[in-house]
Amino acid sequence: MESVTRITYDARGLVEPDVTVPRVSEIEDGRATFDATELTTRQINAELRWLLYDQGLEDVTILNPRSRHSIATGILTRCRITIDGSLGYFGATMLDGPEVHIKGRVGWSSCQNMMSGVVVIDGNAGSLTAAALRGGDVVCRGRVGARTGIDQKGGTIIVCGDAGSMTGFMMQRGRQIILGDVGPGLGDSMYDGTIYVGGRVKSLGVDCVPGEWTDADTELIERKFRIYGLGDPPELQKFVCGKQLYNYDTLEPSERKLVL
Repeated sequence: MESVTRITYDARGLVEPDVTVPRVSEIEDGRATFDATELTTRQINAELRWLLYDQGLEDVTILNPRSRHSIATGILTRCRITIDGSLGYFGATMLDGPEVHIKGRVGWSSCQNMMSGVVVIDGNAGSLTAAALRGGDVVCRGRVGARTGIDQKGGTIIVCGDAGSMTGFMMQRGRQIILGDVGPGLGDSMYDGTIYVGGRVKSLGVDCVPGEWTDADTELIERKFRIYGLGDPPELQKFVCGKQLYNYDTLEPSERKLVL
């Protein structure tokens, strides 16, 4: 194993950009593990990309991420990434294919713009979790902050705890399964998609209305609970778009919200 590159800082106190791949991983039986304690964010991502794209490995574990921001972003290949610790903001974003397991908590805007794959978060997640999600599953076993799934366009978000205000704001497609309580403004201005809630809803947002339960809902919920080992599903409420914001008229958006 080569020696670890020492972290340096520029005149502004920021980490000096270093694109050199550290090559500090221990590789055995097609799996790689490396300790991120002494690595910068750029070095961690460079090491991860070198393992996945240049070495062709499909199973990588990152130890001691120390809540750094923007780790494991833009990975566009099928692989398994385990992060043994917590991440800061923008963790595991812009993914297309990976299965990521975060054994800690994450900051705001994690999992945003994901196209496909699975991210499982053992702890809590900040606001804007899975913003603009296109596909795949995001499972948070703890709580999430405000505006989870804002502008969601597909995929499934599962939250085992509570969710903050404006959850599902401007949702356009996809599913959200919230097992705990939800703050005010649930599904505000949503255009499509479905939100299931197991706890109390502080208030519904504009044009978010209760939906009719179908056999397809039961199949979906039971399948997702079975896949992620969540036990027996509780009784859930279903919410959908009332479709009163579909058509434009002479009213300004703010005026129409007042009408509704």
